Amino acid sequence: MGGFLSPIRAALVVWCLIPLVGVAGHAARFAPSAGSIEILAGEYTNPAEPDTPISFYAQNGKLIFESDRTVPTELKQTSATQFAIPETKITIHFMIDDSGKPESITFSDEPQAVYRRTGEPVRHVFHDYQRSEVMIPMRDGIKLHAVILKPADITQPLPFLIQRTPYGVDGTTRSIFFRAYPELARDGYIYIGEDIRGRFKSEGEFVMSRPLADHKDPKAVDESTDAYDTVEWLLKNVQGNDGRAGFVGTSYPGFLAIMAGIDPHPAVKAISPQAPMIDVWMGDDFFHNGAFRQTYGYDYVYDMETTKQISDINYGKDGNGKPRDGYDFFLERGSFEEDVKKSGSKMLPTWKLFLDHPAYDTVWSSRAVQHDLKSVAVPTLTVGGYYDQEDMFGPQIEYSTLEPHDDKHENFLVLGPWRHGYWASSSRHLGNLDYGEAVGKEFRERIEVRFFGRYLKDEPGFDLEDTASFQTGSNTWKRYSHFPPKQAEVTSLHLEGDGKLGWTEAKTEAKTDYVSDPANPIPYRHRPIQPTYGEGSQWFDWLTEDQRFVTERKDLAVWKLPVLKKDLIVTGEVMADIFASTTGTDNDMVVKLIDQYPDDDPDPKMRGYQLMTNEEIFRGRYLDRLDQGRPLRAGSIREYHYSLHDVDHVFKAGHTVMVEIQSTWFPLYDRNPQTFVPNIMTAQPQDYKPATITIYSDPQHDSSLQLPLMNACDHIDCF
Repeated sequence: MGGFLSPIRAALVVWCLIPLVGVAGHAARFAPSAGSIEILAGEYTNPAEPDTPISFYAQNGKLIFESDRTVPTELKQTSATQFAIPETKITIHFMIDDSGKPESITFSDEPQAVYRRTGEPVRHVFHDYQRSEVMIPMRDGIKLHAVILKPADITQPLPFLIQRTPYGVDGTTRSIFFRAYPELARDGYIYIGEDIRGRFKSEGEFVMSRPLADHKDPKAVDESTDAYDTVEWLLKNVQGNDGRAGFVGTSYPGFLAIMAGIDPHPAVKAISPQAPMIDVWMGDDFFHNGAFRQTYGYDYVYDMETTKQISDINYGKDGNGKPRDGYDFFLERGSFEEDVKKSGSKMLPTWKLFLDHPAYDTVWSSRAVQHDLKSVAVPTLTVGGYYDQEDMFGPQIEYSTLEPHDDKHENFLVLGPWRHGYWASSSRHLGNLDYGEAVGKEFRERIEVRFFGRYLKDEPGFDLEDTASFQTGSNTWKRYSHFPPKQAEVTSLHLEGDGKLGWTEAKTEAKTDYVSDPANPIPYRHRPIQPTYGEGSQWFDWLTEDQRFVTERKDLAVWKLPVLKKDLIVTGEVMADIFASTTGTDNDMVVKLIDQYPDDDPDPKMRGYQLMTNEEIFRGRYLDRLDQGRPLRAGSIREYHYSLHDVDHVFKAGHTVMVEIQSTWFPLYDRNPQTFVPNIMTAQPQDYKPATITIYSDPQHDSSLQLPLMNACDHIDCF
């Protein structure tokens, strides 16, 4: 949900990610004479990101720069070879070779990246979007603030493209639209950005993940009815529309896009919920299978509910005056109740929900959108990332819930190797991973813009049958008539004794145990841990971090297959089926599926790398009932059977398949006291106790992972 990566709200973030801006200066070997800016013209490209070139050209005695996302921008000359970007602190330095010709540029904020001159400047199409603001009345009299961008250089009627958001639309401009959605902006729409109830300039009360109301009541309001009323008003009051509307959004705006498709206005012809937060207790944002996301729940709610706008949070300073490590910050506080008490803030509405409703009661189930998805009311393009650190669950459950109702074959899914919202980027990289192509740009050009073109403009070119997935490992796009594909054969990978994995069922008894101590929890990412959206935060790529930083710890268990002799292709939902006991009366089960790279990998930074492909947590107290926590019986063997989510990955020959199990993942997830208390949110220091966790492998308790294999594997073929 942390949709601070909402494309319009975070356009400056997108600017940096692409990268459109980058780097600082080296002294020029040759300086052109004053005013001779024509020689600087050209296209310049960072070799590390060849899909994001930028261009410079002279116009009316000024140097202009643009890219496919950056509208032509006049630079301010500060020296013969240095120029400033208006309204920023960024300067551009040109390097001139000995013959007086430009060879490269650097930017002041990223001096290590050098953009080489690669050709003549490239000019792009930028429509003349004219901006206006309105207050749109809802059925209950509340008015919502919206910004309208209408292209003045297109004469024919156009459809609406709408994004509703809690992150503020004041900054919505022509240049921001092109930065966030370059392909859609270039295709030409009447773009609408709207503040939802209670946020920024809109009236009314903000309710986090507002539940769907009873639509039989004409006075009831929710995000669905607000979307309906917005479309109704736009059709009547904005000239030049063609009577059609589509919704798009990432994260919280993704949730709002799917709500626009429930009992939709007849004019709504297409929606694209991207990383939508669908169920914030089962697997999005605030809880995963009952385990509370402590840092995220604390940070995000503070950011969102302290004021009508975005509030910044920090963890203070340590004894040396440096920013405090979030690991220490939350460990010293203890339970979430103590977090709230020591926050210095008033009790915020969603904090109170966390404290009062830790289980999956109606407070959370009423907000779970999948329960309201009864039909594919409009063509739906759902987008998700395999490395989405916030809303991986949402797009997968939305697609699978809608699929049985897809009589018209208008339920589409795109999955890629992206973190939250990163399909907005044109980068070839994610953290340390290099995919060799601009996966996000390919999605936007080949699928997203063609989807809206087909359903909002009757344009040809959209040829997706059902699902497009960028398969990691092989780094290739795959298309499937259904996901998971029917060819995927579910095969059990068994956890054997002595840290070994195997394909045959357990025939003898084996046990593996470790001691989990809540006083020394396993960090979920490299320390120090910054506030979720704080300066320098490493939150965004943590799912791709090398797991060697924790694998050698004694408070977890590891199993491995022998080194693969041929590729192993896993496509679909991976399930954990783990039999375990604890000496305590409550427990968290964290299961990771890991691809260990060989020590001689061609990419030096990936040698020996342990990359998670699937991972998830389950809180033991909810094994019997999700809506009511119950204690575990000490020493009793219980079955933890739950999803590790979808994947489309090739474990390459020479790699090693690993499974890792642990019981803490801190401070993203709060510590389980491991002694049962009615409400973990209010646990006291004396409740937190070490416990021994035992994993069983025997004919009656055959711990395994179910892998959907696209190719059969046995000991002769694979090892």
